[in-house]
Amino acid sequence: MTGLLGQAALWVAAFGLISAVCAGIHLRQVQPVVALLTDFLLAAGLIRLAGEPSWDSLALAASTAAVRLLLGASLRHRASGIGARRGGG
Repeated sequence: MTGLLGQAALWVAAFGLISAVCAGIHLRQVQPVVALLTDFLLAAGLIRLAGEPSWDSLALAASTAAVRLLLGASLRHRASGIGARRGGG
């Protein structure tokens, strides 16, 4: 079962990368692409954690969640600053 979940995590991460590239080409915006990619990477980390519950797997899933939150907040803050500058001109 662990091997199957490891393969599933790999496929989810690969599909997330392909989806993010396609979304980036289509949308030409950074924020939704980063959100999409980090969602898939977090899902892959959680699948891996389900297959092999170790401290390394837990640290990987937790760090992916933290990076997702930090990048999302940073990009939202940057986008709101750009919108405020455009609207205030």
